Amino acid sequence: MAVANQPSARETRRLQTRERLMGAAIAEFKRSGMADADVRAIVSAAGVAHGTFFFHFPTKEHVLLELERREEDRIARQLVRFAGSERDLRAILAESVRLVLGLERRLGAVLFKDFLALHFSQTRPPAEAHMDHPVIEAVAREIELAKERGDADPEANAFNCAVFFLLGLYALLTTTHGWPDQSAMLDDYVATTLRGMAAR
Repeated sequence: MAVANQPSARETRRLQTRERLMGAAIAEFKRSGMADADVRAIVSAAGVAHGTFFFHFPTKEHVLLELERREEDRIARQLVRFAGSERDLRAILAESVRLVLGLERRLGAVLFKDFLALHFSQTRPPAEAHMDHPVIEAVAREIELAKERGDADPEANAFNCAVFFLLGLYALLTTTHGWPDQSAMLDDYVATTLRGMAAR
């Protein structure tokens, strides 16, 4: 008897090809940056025909969009897990910083800069402009809970505060990469964010 919802052999092959292309594209982006990445090198590393890349990813930006979706989901899950045992908003914001810094280490400086630039890009594919942002939602939920506990200003808009915090974090990481005092600056950023949301 067949197992329900089991992907067909054809669908399995399609997904495997997509994953090979994704891995090869990320490796190439790490080396060259997205703009200078060579699609020929990507398809050669993945062992597929040139047109196969564009079947799965209409543009190189779509590879980054897929990576963004996956990484945001992963970071949000880790943050929710952390928040399940930690109710201090300072610790939760500091953990958000730590998780994003971990992403920077995994992606490398070149790809991380492209990854963050995608958030502010004027060329972001229009269909992707309003995608979900699970990290923003996770941080906003924790700010809302802090408001309920009396640890944050009850008038604060939790979603907006989460957006301001994360966009500021991304901007800081983009502009202070390699600075010797980046860590102290990020600690001060968390403290400043908390002061801005403090209960009156």
